[in-house]
Amino acid sequence: MAAFIFRRVLTVALVGAVLPKVKAAAWCEELGFRYSTYPGDFIQENPAINANPPDYTKVEYGLINRRYPTDTQSDQTQLTKWERYTKYINYINRYYKDENTSYKLFYFSRHGEAYHNVAQSYYGTKCWDCYWSQQDGNGTMTWRDAELTPKGVGQLVESNQFWAETAPKAKVPFPQSFYVGPMSRTLATANLTFGSLVDGFAPIVKENLRETINQCTCSYRHPKSWIQARYPKYKFEQGFTEQDEIFTGKTLESASGQSARVRNFLDDIFAADKSTFISVVTHGVNVGPLLEVIGHQNPKFNLTTGQSIAVLVKAERFVLNGTSTVPEPPTPAESCGICGPAGSSL
Repeated sequence: MAAFIFRRVLTVALVGAVLPKVKAAAWCEELGFRYSTYPGDFIQENPAINANPPDYTKVEYGLINRRYPTDTQSDQTQLTKWERYTKYINYINRYYKDENTSYKLFYFSRHGEAYHNVAQSYYGTKCWDCYWSQQDGNGTMTWRDAELTPKGVGQLVESNQFWAETAPKAKVPFPQSFYVGPMSRTLATANLTFGSLVDGFAPIVKENLRETINQCTCSYRHPKSWIQARYPKYKFEQGFTEQDEIFTGKTLESASGQSARVRNFLDDIFAADKSTFISVVTHGVNVGPLLEVIGHQNPKFNLTTGQSIAVLVKAERFVLNGTSTVPEPPTPAESCGICGPAGSSL
């Protein structure tokens, strides 16, 4: 059994050479992380389902009912598929984790539907990007740091019910750590999903989990004091500023810049968080880059509003040797005159 597990772990590790152990004292200046993931665990790995993605609350996160090297003869009949998967994860973390290698199961979640989602669908992407996204609203709705719609709230009621009722029965491991982006829609999503299930629910607010840094006022977060007043138990990462010092409304973050940003988030988690099961509430535009960074088999998975995807991630620390990749700089955001919804003109 152990030999089979070793072969599986080694296959994933071949994304990069296995490196000698490095002294922990050298982390900050000398080390980076190499990420990989495991094929064959979840149905969301198959691009064929992107046109009609499953509701994670209805399919228990899409975990495939398969055998694991840690299964005993009685496990197949006495344990749920999630119990057997959790047993396997704990096994590899116990026997293959060391100071340079660790494994974490992430629940990457997209916020519930918000007003900017409705407005973009109404106006069409081109008109939205060049004009309406740069406004605070249209007189009917407001999307500056967009709030959740009633539909979005309803989506999260279902998420809450999943974690309160379905997950305990299926033995889906409850998150041990919680991280959330600083936009109002992600803050509310985390609270509506987990707030009633965790005493003193206090996720850590991370700037790197914010929306794409672009011209849309929906990407302009409220001040830290506003967040504190609305969610007094939420915690903030060190250095989180009172005002949004990142949003300009004039530039569009590059794809490589966004990938570097979410990679930095993962680096922070693997460097400092000892938890194995982690909830991350962010934006759909961040989940794609996160999946690419970890080498997921289907990084273009269509994660709709209020949905979530589970992925097992392996992280290996390695010596940087002074090498680094500089992301492309932001580009000027396009603008245009007032325009109408898709299929019409003003």
